[in-house]
Amino acid sequence: MELDLTTYNDLSLFQHEEEFSIFHRLNFTRTVEGREWLLRFFKNPFSDLRQIQETQHIIRTIRDNMASWPLTITNGTVMVIERFYDSNVDSMPGANLLNAITYKVFHAADFALVRYSLSHFADFVRGMHQLIDLFENNQAPVLIRTYLQRAKDLLNKRELQDLRHLAPGHKFSLTQTIYFGSYVKDHFKSPLFELISIYGRFDAWYSMATAMQKYKLCFPEFVVQDQPLIDARALYHILLPTPVPYDVQMSKESNFVFLTGANMAGKSTFIKAVGSSVFLAHLGMGVPAATMRLTIFDGLLSNINVVDNIVKGESYFFNEVQRIRNTIVKINDGRKWLVLIDELFKGTNVQDAMKCSYTVIEGLIKIKSALFILSTHLYEIGEDLRKHPNISFRYFETTVNGDQLQFSYQLKEGISNDRLGYLILKREKVVELLERL
Repeated sequence: MELDLTTYNDLSLFQHEEEFSIFHRLNFTRTVEGREWLLRFFKNPFSDLRQIQETQHIIRTIRDNMASWPLTITNGTVMVIERFYDSNVDSMPGANLLNAITYKVFHAADFALVRYSLSHFADFVRGMHQLIDLFENNQAPVLIRTYLQRAKDLLNKRELQDLRHLAPGHKFSLTQTIYFGSYVKDHFKSPLFELISIYGRFDAWYSMATAMQKYKLCFPEFVVQDQPLIDARALYHILLPTPVPYDVQMSKESNFVFLTGANMAGKSTFIKAVGSSVFLAHLGMGVPAATMRLTIFDGLLSNINVVDNIVKGESYFFNEVQRIRNTIVKINDGRKWLVLIDELFKGTNVQDAMKCSYTVIEGLIKIKSALFILSTHLYEIGEDLRKHPNISFRYFETTVNGDQLQFSYQLKEGISNDRLGYLILKREKVVELLERL
């Protein structure tokens, strides 16, 4: 599925502030290599149903075996191994006692590093065998069996079998240090890094399975049809600690949601909840919903956090226009797109924004191969749009009690005409401060 950098940022898939990052929320990897693989998965969501279903099967299989998951391999283990190969250890002689003593005396630092590192090599080899044994008699997905068979072939050496059968925490003798050290230095580097890569992929899948279990995510069901579809029950935003769930139905007959409501009522959160859930579904992951049915989407585009560009001398409004222009060009290709637009044309005056917004909506609704969610404060244009049967009108209700605002965050049918900006200004004592000037 195609996403651009703006959409990744708009949906908070990656953020420097970890608490606002969906990637960080779902990252339960135990190694740097695993994190890199998870990052790779996030950057390459699938557009192929077979790959999605295969990943779902993998995650489901790992989730069912998490109680027996090997925890021998840690990030510290991998880091020690990588440091060993970066250290340019001097060559070791034959593994007899005299050679071992000589090497220890004349290459004391290298000998100490080799002896220390070997315990981590042993932990890694044992961990990989535990992973292989876990799925040995399991009806595991083809991809799991393929990678583990490759790992088994790479580990099928007498020296590695000897290393594997040593007890955890074993203190290596002088001759054992030379014997195993010489092998891992001269014969195991390339296979070892391939094994680390294999483990990293499993670590990323393990992270996805852990996230599904921790957050009680459900696997979505994909529907094969020509027209785009989203049908979700009790969908919510995965970053919220106490979310209010939504029911979302979008199809060919109702492919455009015109969303209204006051500031802070929940419009942006709803838009991002739908977008991030569709994204997670295309990773082969579970989604934050009770149930979800959807089609494969070819792309996901958003227009949420548009900014100006001082260096290029481009105004906020100009960049809004460019973003909409680029969106129209991209989605007018007959493929399935999900388009998310939050507060269109904030960079111009109200009358101009109303005319521009109405013109854009009138054009976008002609594209039947895409689904659109558009939020706006410009509720006035809603009545003129009711002539289009494929537009559904939804709003978030706000209740005013004195100077207090109450948000239900419940998605309701209709158009909201709430204008609460001044009330918020007054509630936050800004009006009072200004009157005292």
